[in-house]
Amino acid sequence: MNYINSPTEKIKFKNKEIYLKRDDLLDKHFSGNKARKFYYYLVNDLTNIDKIISFGSAQANSLYSLSVLGKIREINIDFYVNHISSYLKENPHGNYKKAIENGVNIIEDKNFDFKTYELKENEILIEEGARVKEAQFGIKILAQEITKWAEEKKIEKLKIFLPSGTGTTALFLQKHLKFEVYTVSCVGGSEYLKKQFFSLEKDEKYHPKIIDMPKKYHFGKLYKEFFEIYNELLETTKIEFDLLYDPLGFLSLEQYLKSSKKEEEILYIHQGGILGNESMKPRYERKFNK
Repeated sequence: MNYINSPTEKIKFKNKEIYLKRDDLLDKHFSGNKARKFYYYLVNDLTNIDKIISFGSAQANSLYSLSVLGKIREINIDFYVNHISSYLKENPHGNYKKAIENGVNIIEDKNFDFKTYELKENEILIEEGARVKEAQFGIKILAQEITKWAEEKKIEKLKIFLPSGTGTTALFLQKHLKFEVYTVSCVGGSEYLKKQFFSLEKDEKYHPKIIDMPKKYHFGKLYKEFFEIYNELLETTKIEFDLLYDPLGFLSLEQYLKSSKKEEEILYIHQGGILGNESMKPRYERKFNK
């Protein structure tokens, strides 16, 4: 797996050239921000670990990434979900299907609570979206790659942009970068994201800057402007982006570019997750391509 220097290339976005860090190209099966977050578990000694416990949605990117990790390390994965739709059970696809193929034990339990789950001696628990301190291990390597790349390019004023779920990647990036990190909350709004930052790091000087959007977006809901910017990027860059996080990520970047008059370089981090488009894209097409 190529964990050293995922490629960085230039793309044009809204008539501005920006840099794109292609973490989606780390590896065919283990890429993006989840590969960075789970890298600790990939390379460190897990000899005494028989099982990893985690939880989230039935189509979570973390579900698929954990399934790959479990397969590589030959560790059992129990993944708890509140609900699996009857349609998904009857027509497995996307992250859910791949995780099952990789041997994950997906457990439907609406009462699961990780705070009260009693871990056995040879088990570890990874919180939803890999919101764990161990995630810092791989994200620090990403920060080092960005720093080295910027030095080689002689870039002194650089702004890093990426969308956030739990905010783990953005937070640990800011902690290990001299450059400012900007993010937008894709789940639960800015106040929710601030709470996530504080749960991992009490010192606010390490917290990324949150871009507040004029419109409130609900996670997983379909928005025409999301599909439009996805298609625009696909057409202009020939690169596919995730349909859950990246549309809002690029909309927030567009808002920033409109308000900022400074001459500075922009680096957007492509965090992978496009396997989820198998389920998201047909939903968008049914709704907006009529």
